[in-house]
Amino acid sequence: MATAEPLSAAPLSADITSADITSPDSMSADALPPPAVAPPHGCRAHTYDDAQAEAHPGGPAGAPPTLIGSVQRAMRLLEAVASHGEGAPAKQLAREAGLALPTAYHLLRTLAHEGYLRKEKGLFILGAAAEKLSSSGAKQNRRGMITDALQHWRDAIGVPVYFSVYREGEIEVVAIADTPGNPAVAEWADFRETGHAHAIGQCLLAQLDDESRRDHLDRYPAYSITPYTVRDDRALLRRLNGQRRMQPVVERQEYALGTVCAAFPITVGSTAATMAVSLPSHQAGRLLPAARQLQNEVGKLVGTLAFSISI
Repeated sequence: MATAEPLSAAPLSADITSADITSPDSMSADALPPPAVAPPHGCRAHTYDDAQAEAHPGGPAGAPPTLIGSVQRAMRLLEAVASHGEGAPAKQLAREAGLALPTAYHLLRTLAHEGYLRKEKGLFILGAAAEKLSSSGAKQNRRGMITDALQHWRDAIGVPVYFSVYREGEIEVVAIADTPGNPAVAEWADFRETGHAHAIGQCLLAQLDDESRRDHLDRYPAYSITPYTVRDDRALLRRLNGQRRMQPVVERQEYALGTVCAAFPITVGSTAATMAVSLPSHQAGRLLPAARQLQNEVGKLVGTLAFSISI
């Protein structure tokens, strides 16, 4: 905020008399300005400019947003580096980014210090921090592809659709597509800890080897969470051992009363994965046909689903 110009001390006009000047003692309390309140220690007073900035975070009303030039220049340099798979020298990058060489040098050193670039044999290449950003973007794109596919099947079949994997010893629900009219099952008990009770978990556990399955049950033993839930680990293992390969696993009110679910395995390399559907129990007759329809459609996008394992 600019410093105000000092006021010059000018003599009072001869037209102004002492009667025109009211002394503070003669002013009413209502006429007095409110006393100034000092800001808390360590804080500055809230100014008019602060209020304007809060009211118009992008600048004054109608004004373009404030842009940080140094950030823009750094982004242009990163884009220039990314366009050269084997790296490029500072002079070439400065020319391609439209920057003066001294400015480019300063920004390149800063980006290298922060890990977004690294310099090898005089050439700048992308660093670990930039690669991490790229990896995160790719993961978001893959997750978006999965979500789009699930939403398509949800609309085509008219049921909530789930995609889950078993990763690093845990059941992970990667994506769910549902609608207000056909809501997904509410996770009232942690899906990871109650894999024995829902179709998703049973389908994933059925795909594990004996050692991995017992390791899971040692950490999350089976117990009844509804009157229909499998009672213990022994009963669950008998059920899993009797499960036929590629057949849907059906669960009726074992996880949530009033809900039925069906899940079937997906072959995506060595990772256990599953797709599932759910319905209210009074629509149980639709469950297996919906699961079969989904299973027939999934084969068309198995490659996309396989990519999501790395999410």
